[in-house]
Amino acid sequence: MVCESWKTQLDPYVDGELPTEQMHAFDAHVRSCASCAAEALARVQMKRCIQAAGKRFVPSAEFRRQVRRSIEAKPRRGIAGLGWMIATAMLVLLAGGLAINSLGRQRARQEQQRYSELADLHVTTLASSSPVEVVSSDRHTVKPWFQGKIPFTFDLPELENSEFSLLGGRVTYLEQTPGAQLIYNLRKHQISVFIFPEEVSRSEKEEPPTVAKKFTFNMESWSQGGLWYCIFSDASQADVHELAGLLKPSAGLPPS
Repeated sequence: MVCESWKTQLDPYVDGELPTEQMHAFDAHVRSCASCAAEALARVQMKRCIQAAGKRFVPSAEFRRQVRRSIEAKPRRGIAGLGWMIATAMLVLLAGGLAINSLGRQRARQEQQRYSELADLHVTTLASSSPVEVVSSDRHTVKPWFQGKIPFTFDLPELENSEFSLLGGRVTYLEQTPGAQLIYNLRKHQISVFIFPEEVSRSEKEEPPTVAKKFTFNMESWSQGGLWYCIFSDASQADVHELAGLLKPSAGLPPS
């Protein structure tokens, strides 16, 4: 049974609506309470299913027929014909504006959903009793483990002279695309590094502060070598940026 003192906070916790201090307190509680962790995981998975079930906007067949008829119809002569032509032009412009606006909203929803799914994956991993499938701090053990499990390879940096330590990794999925999720430890913080083929992200410049802020996470994402990297953690933004800087040289990119 879920702890009664935490039960009423489960939904706002999963939705990222608790104040920052309460979110951190709940994070710590979830790591030590199997009942609350299981309940939080179930609600996160339900939320992901609801997000995936959202329908995209598609103009109705009747709307298409009306636009097609208005374009194909012959214009009338004189003032009435001119008014009809203006009305037709306005209708076409309106239809085009609606289509562009709809496309922009659809892309924004897709980007928001992508980062929301990664945040959910990070939370799910923290709540899991087995957060990694390959347990090792040796990059020469973790990297070969992924061979044959994901359709790409990646390099890992040597972290002996840093505060970061590799805990292991697991295969994960984003938009039905297999990828790698690496788990690093920094003091009392766990950090997820997601690696996917670059095509799952349209631009390495995307920055979704609403998602990061919603889940009280800091994050950084970039593309390199045909792969897309995204870091999620409740560690400070400076720590996240430092780890990103360590990962980038492993593929020949200078730290930003």
